Amino acid sequence: MQKYLRLLTIYRVAARYRLGELLQAVPQAKWLVLLLQLPGTSTPEIAALSRGTRLRLALQELGPIFIKFGQLLSTRRDMVPADLADQLALLQDNVAPFDGALAQRLIETALGYPLLEKFSAFSVTPLASASVAQVHTATLISGEDVVIKVIRPGIEAIITDDVALLHSIAALVEARYDDSKRLRLREVVRDYEHVIFDELNLLSEAANTSQLRRNFAGSQQLYVPKVYWDYCRPSVLVMERIYGIPVSQVEELRATGINIKRLAETGVEIFFTQVFTHSFFHADMHPGNVYVSREHLENPQYIALDCAIIGTLSKADQQYLARNLLAIFRQDYRRVAELHVECGWVPSDTPIPAFESTMRAVCEPIFQKPIRDISFGLLLLQLFRTASRFNMEVQPSLVLLQKTLLNIEGLGKQLYPDLDLWQTALPFLERWQKQRLSPVANLKKIWERLPEWVEQAPDVPELMFAALQQASTNKQQVQQLTTKVRLLESREQARSGLRTFVLALLLVLAAVVSFSALASHFSTLSLPLLLLLSGFLGIGFYLGKK
Repeated sequence: MQKYLRLLTIYRVAARYRLGELLQAVPQAKWLVLLLQLPGTSTPEIAALSRGTRLRLALQELGPIFIKFGQLLSTRRDMVPADLADQLALLQDNVAPFDGALAQRLIETALGYPLLEKFSAFSVTPLASASVAQVHTATLISGEDVVIKVIRPGIEAIITDDVALLHSIAALVEARYDDSKRLRLREVVRDYEHVIFDELNLLSEAANTSQLRRNFAGSQQLYVPKVYWDYCRPSVLVMERIYGIPVSQVEELRATGINIKRLAETGVEIFFTQVFTHSFFHADMHPGNVYVSREHLENPQYIALDCAIIGTLSKADQQYLARNLLAIFRQDYRRVAELHVECGWVPSDTPIPAFESTMRAVCEPIFQKPIRDISFGLLLLQLFRTASRFNMEVQPSLVLLQKTLLNIEGLGKQLYPDLDLWQTALPFLERWQKQRLSPVANLKKIWERLPEWVEQAPDVPELMFAALQQASTNKQQVQQLTTKVRLLESREQARSGLRTFVLALLLVLAAVVSFSALASHFSTLSLPLLLLLSGFLGIGFYLGKK
């Protein structure tokens, strides 16, 4: 019942902010436009606002899931009109804050002591306010400048209702539309549920931040702030305060003298390093979470914030993605088709030549074009549309990666529209593939596993003996099962024979009755002859069934 009330709330908010106007150009949504424009659902004051402001306020009122959707749209200025993108960009770190005094009380309750016991200063005015949490500046008694992040009060109940609604919508769509099953919507929603609830646990974000900091320790490409673990709780995170330029402030970056072309290329390299080297990538890289250091102008350094949403890939996923991307970059569409079959994205009986032709039709137009002329979002959509006739399925484990690709593309378009993605990404992938297959890399893997193998070596004879015993036991079990099956087959044949004999006997009796009736008319036909003929008929029928 609660989810239906939430659905009603979504309708009321959409109607109040006149969001139906945004759908007027969509013929299939005419009925929804009319529904959202019912008299009395809005006010003249709201109607006077710009459409971008109305959309931002509606998403902000609806809560975290809708705010994050708006954040993603704000990075896609190639798909979203500028007036909408400008307003949606405010959702990245400028969501309406909650009371700062309440934030202080929440922090003190979580820590278990007054702030001034461990902090020499605390700003009640928020530094930033986002969909799930709010950030305040502070100073430790030891002198370090820090920021304190605190979870919004009551946010978990809102997210719970929204996720329940998403589950219902996904189930309804999959039940009504057969073609939607390949999108695996319920699995996608289930994975997103894990992600969004992990974001409510700031200890998880602190751990992710520490891991990402270790991965890029000493790196000149990416800096990750330090976490102060002594002051971290499930609802509170304390970390080093950084001073940089928001990546969305392109004019300020240029005025500072930062090499914009190199900055864009470094962003691509960082992404591929996270995915293919570390298998641990920041999956919420909207502009509000990415800053640029002022200290490195010619070789710019990024600063990553808000590591609540992190994606990981298995080794199989890594290899699959790398081999597919390499094949696409080399325009080897036959290999792309074969890899899709090998990895189970499409059924094993998929005709390779036909699928190869489909991949070529989708990918070929984007080659040799700068990033400003390419939309990976539209490319992914077209891939799924054209591959739907091959029963291509969405892989839920890669949804976060697809979302991150959209964010990276949006950042790249803002920073340096002429970025040549192919020339930046292809050398990285080729180096990664070469390093992965090199003898040195394989010897290193053996060396890393060697202590484990040495430790297990004394157990090998016992394990081999146990395996042989198990094999012998399995063989005996198979033989016993085979004997039982044969016995059952024999019994079934006997029952079948008995049933057939009884049926034959009944036919014999029926024949006797019939011939007896005839005998009353033909006196020359004796009873023994009748019985003999009836017997032959019954036996013949029985043998025929056998």
